[in-house]
Amino acid sequence: MKRASLRYQLPLFVALAGLTVVNLIPVIWALLISLKQPVDAFAVPPSLIFEPTLEFHYEIWFERGLLGYLVNSLIISAGTVVVSVTCGTLAAYGLTRIRAGRVQAILIGLMAVRMIPHLLLAIPFFVLARYFGLIDTHFVMILALVAINQPFTIWLMKGFFDDVPKELYEAATVDGCSIWQAFYKVALPVVRPGIWVAALFSFLLSYNEFLLALVLTGPNSKTLPVAISEYGAEDITYWSLSAAGSIGIILPVLLFMGVLQRQLVRGFAAGAVKG
Repeated sequence: MKRASLRYQLPLFVALAGLTVVNLIPVIWALLISLKQPVDAFAVPPSLIFEPTLEFHYEIWFERGLLGYLVNSLIISAGTVVVSVTCGTLAAYGLTRIRAGRVQAILIGLMAVRMIPHLLLAIPFFVLARYFGLIDTHFVMILALVAINQPFTIWLMKGFFDDVPKELYEAATVDGCSIWQAFYKVALPVVRPGIWVAALFSFLLSYNEFLLALVLTGPNSKTLPVAISEYGAEDITYWSLSAAGSIGIILPVLLFMGVLQRQLVRGFAAGAVKG
């Protein structure tokens, strides 16, 4: 029995390992470029033996001010996560407790809003932000990202609330809990892993946003994706700087996932099991 199971699992493991390696090739290549001098980074054939240097990492983060843009990205991402997850969790709980056919229509409407291309929303957001004097502020980016990502958060959290046994709500009602008390005493502890999953996706969506950041930010609130896009063109030295910045962008995400690894695994597992 174990041999048969291993026989079926081994090809799957090999396939997943191969897929992982393929996905990591661009990251590894960018890391190598960031550690090489341009003459080695763009040599043909590629130079496998070279003297590594951290010159470009130091230059882009400390001499060219990318550290400040990282702070902007973290402020905007953290604000988006707090507002989006809080509002999305409350909205999802409310939709779960409503016993009416209009809930499905609301969910479909939310998903329709999420499907609108960002390019169509960038100009209206820019016009409104300029009218209220919010251009080049963290606040307007947080508002825009919450508006765009909120439907996804609501859909995600509603799936977790739907998996909470109804018997728990009935027991809470028998014990005299109000709807609000049932939320934070009964439902919230059960869906806590799902909240961390929603926080992760909200963080990734806001942290990697480029188009809205390009339109709505300026020198005071520019984010990392916009700042790094300025390096490139014909000067091959800029490509080494861009590679160094790209590797630096990944580190906060890896740190976030590493710290919350246990909660994220529980959340993904809970979301994958129905009934």
